[in-house]
Amino acid sequence: MSAAAPPTRPVPCRVVTVTVPSLDLTADPVELTAALVDIPSVSRDEARIADAVEQALRTQAPHLEVVRNGDAVLARTRLGRASRVVLAGHLDTVPINDNLPLRRTGTGDDEVLHGCGTVDMKSGDAVMLHLAATVAEPRHDLTFVFYDCEEIDAAFNGLGRIERELPDWLTGDLAVVCEPSNALIEAGCQGTTRVEVRTEGARAHTARGWMGRNAIHAAGEVLRRLAAYVPRTPEIDGCRFHEGLQAVAIGGGVAGNVVPDSCVVTINHRFAPDRTPEQAVDHLREIFDGFDLTVVDGAAGALPGLDAPAASELVAAAGGEATAKLGWTDVARFAALGMPAVNFGPGDPTLAHTQHEHVRVADITRCARVLGDFLR
Repeated sequence: MSAAAPPTRPVPCRVVTVTVPSLDLTADPVELTAALVDIPSVSRDEARIADAVEQALRTQAPHLEVVRNGDAVLARTRLGRASRVVLAGHLDTVPINDNLPLRRTGTGDDEVLHGCGTVDMKSGDAVMLHLAATVAEPRHDLTFVFYDCEEIDAAFNGLGRIERELPDWLTGDLAVVCEPSNALIEAGCQGTTRVEVRTEGARAHTARGWMGRNAIHAAGEVLRRLAAYVPRTPEIDGCRFHEGLQAVAIGGGVAGNVVPDSCVVTINHRFAPDRTPEQAVDHLREIFDGFDLTVVDGAAGALPGLDAPAASELVAAAGGEATAKLGWTDVARFAALGMPAVNFGPGDPTLAHTQHEHVRVADITRCARVLGDFLR
């Protein structure tokens, strides 16, 4: 008969307390920007900032319906207004690059906030959060969307998940994506497509190169057509778009003594939103007629839609000027849902993702004032 096992002692549980950062949504949007920047939120690690945003909205904006979807936080009014404006901003940043915590330089209107996310796009989020708490009786019904995973593969973008699971939260008459735009309205956005143009040859020993056909040499005609390309610059709703066609990669070669039999030139085409991706590809097939062309990826652009009433009101509040967005942003996702969409946020977009990312206080103040005037 075996001896009885000695009694085991219970292992005490260790309680880990996670503190949710406190945000004052009624504070100056500049100070709110600083508080958001000091909450690290690299893509896939947005839970802490989402917790802070959710808690602040639930406690400081009782006029809003608030829901949580993954690490996205959504809030909206239900006032029965004749139109609805959707304001959207992502909570995540690119990886930190020795640029946290926040640093401040200058004073007054010349003050600058430095740090990861200051431009892309926590200053825009701060403006949205401030408006969510302080504009309780807006002239339009409002929806605020703070979403996750914008800075990584599009398959993980929180807007896609929200569209699948809570589609009614993304409907409205105008979408304002508060991405950096130098505090100017950038309407719509370009579409983009990437293709591979392949040339074929025949292998031979380089000592007898005339017995083969060099595929890399044949790519010279592809490059010639690229160099001769004259881009369109169409004007849509008063916004001048500038198309582009650029080789972004080239590959070929077998060995140091072999005439190559294949070469691939990868080309990116940025096209105005008056063309569909299919029309853009047809255009490329015309340019590279005679060559094998394969589409790698693409995304539709977004028309400005500035003739929509809510959009024209926003442009008027911003001083009557709007420019074309030369690039692709999430406004295209809203345009695909059937609403006009613009980019309007603090900061210089060329500073996004850089170690020296910074935003001017004057940009934050202007965006808060323009959007506040528009919404009130």
